[in-house]
Amino acid sequence: MFCKICGGESATLFNNKTTILQRYPIDYYRCGNCNFIQTETPYWLPEAYSSAITSLDIGLVGRNIAISRYLSSLINCFFDRKGAFLDYGGGYGMLVRMMRDNGFNFYRFDSYCENLFANHFDLDDSPVRKFELLTAFELFEHLEHPAEELQKMLQFSDSVFFSTELAPDRKLTSPDDWWYFTPETGQHIALYSAESLRALAKRMDCNFYTDGHTLHLITRRKLNPLFFRLSIHPKIARVIVKTTPQKSLLSDDFNFIRNYINSNENPFRSSDLH
Repeated sequence: MFCKICGGESATLFNNKTTILQRYPIDYYRCGNCNFIQTETPYWLPEAYSSAITSLDIGLVGRNIAISRYLSSLINCFFDRKGAFLDYGGGYGMLVRMMRDNGFNFYRFDSYCENLFANHFDLDDSPVRKFELLTAFELFEHLEHPAEELQKMLQFSDSVFFSTELAPDRKLTSPDDWWYFTPETGQHIALYSAESLRALAKRMDCNFYTDGHTLHLITRRKLNPLFFRLSIHPKIARVIVKTTPQKSLLSDDFNFIRNYINSNENPFRSSDLH
């Protein structure tokens, strides 16, 4: 099998097959060049996504709380805070709602998950199609074709800030050696090293910045790598957010949605009913 990132030859990662979704024996492969890990062709995905958000994702709320702080800090340091932003693969819309509450004009895109928290602020509701920054949290590991999907993202923005756990450098002998495989869900089919993400960025003529663990930026801009890491450091991000407050969009959004409902969705507005 060839690597989907750099085209290098990928060898079977484990001696034994791994059981996905408690029923399908499959192989993982690791690239000898960039260390990208991929599964065999994921024929089980329709079943894996019978629920878009897996029941194992119990960290969803806490993760969004933390990410909203790092993201606010990053925007204040490197991007136009008055611009429009897009959360790609935005799930229930929790992060979009939190970022709008923090004063940032965020929209959501997700083809598979119901928008529960940011209704009326989807991509189709946005007046723009080019965004200051695109975010994609806990998405890259779900991508069957990472390069093609990143290319789509870069059509919306020149900068993609995302999260995915970097594969450990140590030898992996089974999925039990690293919790991020999560074969129980069948959804993590692409697992990255820093080298593979750097190679992916290079394919797109972009720069790659990382905190070395979870948070990464692929962008056409040139940034100082140290300043990038500092901007998303937990303690420093907390200070930056506190000293650069934004006016919340909560009140404006409430009035916008209320006016929308009254003008477009109220079935009793028709004069024929009087």
